[in-house]
Amino acid sequence: MTHDSRESLPETLLAVSSERTPRKHLVFSDVDLDRVGRQVGYFYVPHSPDDDAWGTTRIPIAVLKHGDGPTVLLEAGNHGDEYEGQLVLGEVIRDLDIRRVRGRLIVIPAINLPAANAGKRNSPIDGLNFNRAFPGDPSGSVTQQIAAFVNDVLMAASDAFISLHSGGSSLDILPSSIVHCAGDAPHTERNLAAAAAFGAPVSVLLDNLGDTRTAASAAMAAGLTTVSVEMAGQGTVSREALTICRRGVASVLSHLGALKDVTPATPTPAEMLYKVAGPAAYVIANADGVFEPLFSIGELVEAGQVAGRIHFPSDPGRVPLDLKCMQSGIFYAKRQPGLVRQGNCCAVVASRAEMASRD
Repeated sequence: MTHDSRESLPETLLAVSSERTPRKHLVFSDVDLDRVGRQVGYFYVPHSPDDDAWGTTRIPIAVLKHGDGPTVLLEAGNHGDEYEGQLVLGEVIRDLDIRRVRGRLIVIPAINLPAANAGKRNSPIDGLNFNRAFPGDPSGSVTQQIAAFVNDVLMAASDAFISLHSGGSSLDILPSSIVHCAGDAPHTERNLAAAAAFGAPVSVLLDNLGDTRTAASAAMAAGLTTVSVEMAGQGTVSREALTICRRGVASVLSHLGALKDVTPATPTPAEMLYKVAGPAAYVIANADGVFEPLFSIGELVEAGQVAGRIHFPSDPGRVPLDLKCMQSGIFYAKRQPGLVRQGNCCAVVASRAEMASRD
C-alpha cells in the first residue's frame, strides 16, 4: 500500500497510539473504542501474500461499552488449538446483555486467527508463536504486527487483561488460574485476587521459565491487573473446563467491577495455591519413543517417583526408560500425544506455594 493505513483508524485508536507510543502502526480497524453499545467488527493487518497483493488478515474484535467502569481486554485463541476460551468469548460477544456491563469490554475471541483457522499452536503464515511475540513489531510479520497493535494500542487503553488458554494439542492441564508475579507486591496481590475470583480448582504461580515475550508479561509491564487460565487441553473441548471457564470469566469480570448481576464463583482457596518452580518442575523426554504416564492429572507425586516411562516399540528388547519427578506436588500437566521426541515436555509438577511466594 502506498498510503498510510492509519488514516482508516478511528480517532480514538489513533489518539491512544500517539499518546502512549511513538511506534507507527499499519493496522486499522472498523470499531471505535469510545462508542457506547455493542460493536462487532475487525482489525485489519496488512498482508501481501502471493495471491493477494494489497490484502489484509482480519481479526475479529468486539467492544461492549456501557456505563462507568474499567476497561477489560479479553483474549482467547492466543494459540489456535486451545478452544474453550474461544467458545466462551464468542458467547460473551453474542449473548451478554450490554446493560450488565460497567465500563468497557474489548473482546478478541481468536486473536491468533490464522492459527485458530488451522487448529495449530503457531501461525501458519509466519510460523510464529503469538505468545512469544511481544511487544511485537509494527513493521514485522503478521503475528508481530498483531502483537504490536495489542501491546501499543489495546493494552494502553485497558485496566485489566484476561487471557484464556488450555493445554492445546500437546498437553492436558488441570483447569487452573495463573497468578502472575509483578515487580511490586500490590500489583501481584491484584493479580492473585483476580486469579482467585476466577474460581478454578487451583491457582498456580507460573512464569514460563522467565520468558517475558508473552501477552501476560506485556500486560503486566503496562500495569494491568492480569489473569490467565489453563482449561484442560488435548486438542478438544472439555465440557467440565468449558463450564469452569464460562463461570470464571463472569466471576472475574464482576470482581474487577466490569459486570453486574453475577453470582460469583467460589473463590479458589488460599491452600490451593501452587507454583511451577522453574526447570525442576518439568519432566522432559531424553529419548525418542512412546510416553506412558504413571499418574493422572491432579494426583499427588513425590520427588524421586517415576512420573512415566518411555517405551521403544521399534526396539522391543530395550528396557523402557524411567522419567522421574524432580520435586513433590501435584501432577499438573501431562503429555497428550503418546509419541515423544527428545526435549518434549512429558509432564509438569506443581508444588505447594508458600505465602511468601505471593510477593
